[in-house]
Amino acid sequence: MVIDCHGHYTTEPKAPFDWRKRQIDAIGDPSRAPRIDELEICDDQLRESVEGAQLRLQRERGTSLTIFSPRASGMGHHVGDASISAAWSRVSNDLIFRLTKLYPKNFTGVCQLPQSTGVAPKNCIAELERCVNELGFVGCNLNPDPSGGFWKEPPLSDEWWYPLYEKMVELNVPAMVHVSASANSVFHATGAHYINGDTTAFMQFLTSDLFRDFPTLKFIIPHGGGAVPYHWGRYRGLAQDMKRPPLSELLLNNVFFDTCVYHQAGIDLLTKVIPAKNILFASEMVGAVRGIDPETGYPFDDTKRYIEQSPALGAAERRAIFETNARAVYGRLSARLDG
Repeated sequence: MVIDCHGHYTTEPKAPFDWRKRQIDAIGDPSRAPRIDELEICDDQLRESVEGAQLRLQRERGTSLTIFSPRASGMGHHVGDASISAAWSRVSNDLIFRLTKLYPKNFTGVCQLPQSTGVAPKNCIAELERCVNELGFVGCNLNPDPSGGFWKEPPLSDEWWYPLYEKMVELNVPAMVHVSASANSVFHATGAHYINGDTTAFMQFLTSDLFRDFPTLKFIIPHGGGAVPYHWGRYRGLAQDMKRPPLSELLLNNVFFDTCVYHQAGIDLLTKVIPAKNILFASEMVGAVRGIDPETGYPFDDTKRYIEQSPALGAAERRAIFETNARAVYGRLSARLDG
């Protein structure tokens, strides 16, 4: 199999956007807020939204399954309060669930958490349990910066996050570290804010003993790890200066990187620097970069061909990146695929 660990529902029908607008417009006057059951989308609309997009690209590019979650930029954890986030997360996750039921061989779910600025992460546990235990999801997306570019929360290594981590370990699910939209005009969302989030999370892990407290906790850092692989020597040196263990001992049993790096040289660096056992195949299609690379004539986000052409990888390493690493990191995935 070729398992794509990073896909978002970016081709939604218009109805969820209309529902969300009504919800945001009603902030300050809850009586005007739409009910969850007011969102009406038929199965045919859902099919139409993915047949000519994600499913077509799966067929054309030779991928088998996408680990699928709501649109990352749409999570909007900085908007409204915890009740707003809870309702929107439930609506968003239910759409993903419906797609996994319509296309069980093509999609498996990862949930949006109802995070909200200043609200303890333990508030997310109920929705995580619902999505895993009732909807069959295999992971969650965890936003390290619910404020949308202002970084108001404690670092991911802080005990403030521990109740959520305890539940993740209990449920045997990983989290992809993924920010949402940028509310700070200094940071372009996909070009800066996303990469900042990836890099910042890694450094928070490096400077902590989080994985001593949670030895089986797992995180996927997307977008190739942000700046991390390019500055691997810097991070090794910083760890050494801080008298931390080598990165292979400190982090690489718990932290993994995806392949949403949109050129061959970037993938070549990733696969040369980071052990193959720590890399999961991903494309984020249909996502932030959708165009054709004029230098190659192929889509930027057709990342499978980069893995196939990477000189650092043999057949065993490619198979690990395409399939077996995802099965290992997403502990519930094999039961879903093979059951």
